[in-house]
Amino acid sequence: MCPECGMNLVPAGGTSGHAHRHEEQDKHAGHSTAMFLRKFWVSTVLSIPVILYSSILQTLFGFTVPAFPGSAYVPLLLGSAVYFYGGWVFIASAWREIKARVPGMMTLIAIAITTAYLWSVYAVFFGKEPLLWELTTLIVIMLLGHWIEMRAVSGAQGALRELSKLLPDTAEVIENGVTRVVPLSNLKEGDTVLVKPGGKVPADGSIIEGESDVDESMVTGESKPVDKHSGSPVIAGTINGDGALKIKVANIGEKTFLAGVMRLVAEAQASKSKLQILSDKAAFLLTVVAVGGGVVTFGTWLILGADVAFAVARVVAVLVIACPHALGLAVPLVASISTTKAAKNGFLVKQRLALEAARSIDTVLFDKTGTLTKGAFGVMGVWNANGFSENDILALAASLDALSAHPIAKAVVAEAKVRNVHYAEANAHMALKGRGAKAVVDGKETLVGGPALLEETKLAIPAEFSRHVREAGAKGETIVFVAQGGAVLGAIALADVVREESKEAVRELKAMGIRSVMITGDSEDVAKAVAAEIGLDEYFARVLPDQKSAKVKELQTKGCKVAMVGDGINDAPALTQADLGIAIGAGTNVAIESAGIILVRDDPRDIAKIVRLSKMTYSKMIQNLWWAAGYNIFAIPLAAGVLAPWGIFLQPAFAAVLMSASTVIVSINAALLGRRTL
Repeated sequence: MCPECGMNLVPAGGTSGHAHRHEEQDKHAGHSTAMFLRKFWVSTVLSIPVILYSSILQTLFGFTVPAFPGSAYVPLLLGSAVYFYGGWVFIASAWREIKARVPGMMTLIAIAITTAYLWSVYAVFFGKEPLLWELTTLIVIMLLGHWIEMRAVSGAQGALRELSKLLPDTAEVIENGVTRVVPLSNLKEGDTVLVKPGGKVPADGSIIEGESDVDESMVTGESKPVDKHSGSPVIAGTINGDGALKIKVANIGEKTFLAGVMRLVAEAQASKSKLQILSDKAAFLLTVVAVGGGVVTFGTWLILGADVAFAVARVVAVLVIACPHALGLAVPLVASISTTKAAKNGFLVKQRLALEAARSIDTVLFDKTGTLTKGAFGVMGVWNANGFSENDILALAASLDALSAHPIAKAVVAEAKVRNVHYAEANAHMALKGRGAKAVVDGKETLVGGPALLEETKLAIPAEFSRHVREAGAKGETIVFVAQGGAVLGAIALADVVREESKEAVRELKAMGIRSVMITGDSEDVAKAVAAEIGLDEYFARVLPDQKSAKVKELQTKGCKVAMVGDGINDAPALTQADLGIAIGAGTNVAIESAGIILVRDDPRDIAKIVRLSKMTYSKMIQNLWWAAGYNIFAIPLAAGVLAPWGIFLQPAFAAVLMSASTVIVSINAALLGRRTL
């Protein structure tokens, strides 16, 4: 939080105006950092005469400062200037903490410097020993510590702020063949925009003309440029390659993918993990302990016969050393950096508790279609007979299928194009409902269809490939037969294509000791074949969508910590039931309510990254909590004066150095998380 205006410098929640809000946070962070530095230098200059006038320093170094009428009040005058100019920022922040009923670091600092100042005013006028040099040096060091800390925090947040700067300021809109440059705010859905080579995509949309490679790494984590052509979707903020693109705008402003990323990151940073809730309670408790310890310290030293000035100095040291700033920063800063790191690696943390839960997952339950597989048919094999080649079979099938919108037909045509197979135009095409299609190709009646078509026409499967057909059927593959002139010439096997990434993802999870389980509505044969190909530990077949959450419960009753991975639509109940819900393949729709974590890419390998980031994040949080809270076990008694019998005292200024150092160490340790690779 900015000590001057109260704005969160570690970004907090909200659902709109992300770029503007982060820009404002940048301004406030920069303004506050500069303010602390300015106050530090001014307070340092004003403190030098105060230190020179202190009796302790004069006694230690054997010098005297020339006196003149009223010189006894110079330290008080300058000390007052340092207190009100340099120290007021802490007092104002303490007032905000007290009004919000969450007394913390600023409250303790304000009590410490006010106690020292009020005692010094009394001491100057009544002939006692003031604490003016301690007061001014304390404020100077606190200002320096806060300046260093705010620079560390600002640097750690830099990656997230860069997300809000990805969009260009203008766009080139094409109207009636004429291109004109307009501000991004004037862009409308349905507009056609021109993106030149090397330019940034101004809004979500789809390509209507042109081909290029687009760098999407800044929003999806995909390291390689992605090939784009007519019909391909593009994301606002991504960078065009060497080709010019004409894009039809689909989403602008808050509807864009990038806005969704910023919204989810902000929501994640506004939510709290269990460790953060624990640190908040510990910080409040530490504040209570510090105030109570200060009272006990003051009373104890008076009872022991110490001078009031000495007792006050010990109280100030206790209050300063116990400031829970490091404790309050320990978890939020790590969490903020981790959610930013997640977004840079292609997955969005919607709830911090979800990321925290990932480290203890021992079972990942994958939905099959669209998650482990591409969710689209691909040709698995082509068989031929009667002197025809594989390409001949594909050409005949593609001639008929080119006129169909069926997913299987599209897969056959796509395979023909991949193999550069040229197919003839079909005439008199007729769809045979539930069986296939027929048409005339090169003057001959040609049939393309499944087993039902063969049963109807009483055509036999040639012996040359009958065994292959049986084996493909056993694996649950779809078989399309090609017949012409009253004979079956060949067959094509199709299936939902398994992602190569799925095999690697399962191998990575096994290496981490995590079991991989698949759930699907497909038959036992299909499920068994896919599970064997990928290397899964277990599978559930013939499971209806409304039964998926029951399967999650079944695994949980066995003591498993389950992460459910699905498409976030028909898997919603299961995603909610699981210990961790992960929606895969969010595309440009990032508003999936049922999942705690959303994968931007259709890449299951990112699940292992989630687990690794979770473990890294938890480790950093624990390290920071131990450092932030643990050093107080030794520091508070030391500040109270337990080593006084041996002549060892902790002056308030040195207490400020230790407190500031603790905060900076926590900040730097958190920032190191951003440098680690997943």
